[in-house]
Amino acid sequence: MNSAFDEITRLAPDMHQLVRVTLRLLTALAIGTAIGLQRELTHKPAGLRTHMLLGLGTALFIVGAAESGMHLDSLSRIVQGLATGIGFLGGGAILKLTNEREIHGLTTAAGIWMTAAASAAAALGQIAVALIGTLLGLLVLIVFHKLEKELGHLARKDAEVHSRSDPNPRDVA
Repeated sequence: MNSAFDEITRLAPDMHQLVRVTLRLLTALAIGTAIGLQRELTHKPAGLRTHMLLGLGTALFIVGAAESGMHLDSLSRIVQGLATGIGFLGGGAILKLTNEREIHGLTTAAGIWMTAAASAAAALGQIAVALIGTLLGLLVLIVFHKLEKELGHLARKDAEVHSRSDPNPRDVA
């Protein structure tokens, strides 16, 4: 019985380690929540829960490895694997519509990748970098989305003006 108790107490982290790990994981979860909430509010396919799990999962890979005592070269391979794997996951979010000649999901894929990158930074203890990156990512998603809409609205108006002024529009391909 003593050996089982000894094993459990040996595996339990000290308070300093517990706080450090918890802070890193909670930061990654907050990053996923912030990006995911924005995506959810704009009715995008990869929303709140997806980004939360992605951020937490990314951080768990890194924190788990780092806390087990892995060397930096081994951690760098984990980060490389995550970057590749998340890129593949994001690739699944991209949809090409051949008839309309449109591609959808690029921003979703980029948001997934950005969430993973910020979560990895948090997991590595770079919390300020992770939070600054997240704020900049949210700036892009929120502010520039409005700018894109306005530019698209202006482009549609411009196209309408040109189509009214040219009674015989030609299909130039």
